[in-house]
Amino acid sequence: MATGKAITDAGEAAEELKRLFGEHRRAVFFGGAGVSTASGIPDFRSVDGLYHQRFAYPPETMLSHEFYMEHPGEFFEFYRTKMIAPAARPNRCHIKLADLERDGRLAAVVTQNIDGLHQAAGSERVWELHGSVHRNICQRCGAIYSAEWVLEDGRDDPRHVPVCPACGGTIKPDVVLYGETLRERVLEGAVRAIAEADLLVIGGTSLVVYPAAGLTRYFSGDTLAIVNRDPTPQDAQADVLISCDIAKAFDF
Repeated sequence: MATGKAITDAGEAAEELKRLFGEHRRAVFFGGAGVSTASGIPDFRSVDGLYHQRFAYPPETMLSHEFYMEHPGEFFEFYRTKMIAPAARPNRCHIKLADLERDGRLAAVVTQNIDGLHQAAGSERVWELHGSVHRNICQRCGAIYSAEWVLEDGRDDPRHVPVCPACGGTIKPDVVLYGETLRERVLEGAVRAIAEADLLVIGGTSLVVYPAAGLTRYFSGDTLAIVNRDPTPQDAQADVLISCDIAKAFDF
């Protein structure tokens, strides 16, 4: 069992992460929804998260492949109003991770998020386990449309179901919905990055969503650090356990 050094002070957390990244050469960051809450994007399971808001259907239902197929109007209304956040900007965590990659300290980011904020901050080696709202793909011809295009397409009616202007095919967000499997290429890349890492920093995730949360078992490096506001099922395995605002923890 890991020693589990516990840190709650943001300043101390930043110093500890600075030390860890400075001492390792193949660090990987594995992140979830909590990474983007500081950018104004709500998570799912916290008190203020989407799963605690009232909708006509449960969010888990509206984010399923079956719902997309059977209720496309309601699906795109939820997608446009709750899943796309055009005003969101990278926070200190996103920015610092991009800096660490440029400095040769971070080998990759593995993320469960679909908001594209890691790339917006400048990260290039990003494995998006659940896809991205910034790719919306025609199911007939393969044309790709941006999140901005989807929003504009539904500007007058958020329930409008977008179709490809090139061929008339249906549009589907490149997002892994409930009932769908993770992309094999992405999954393999994420597993390889984690398996080769000497430092794994897990941040902003409850580690309860599988199969994504199970990827951490491939880590066999020197140090495991968890940065999360609330406890996770893998806290006992952590060498360093940080419980504070993640953006402040990466302010170094």
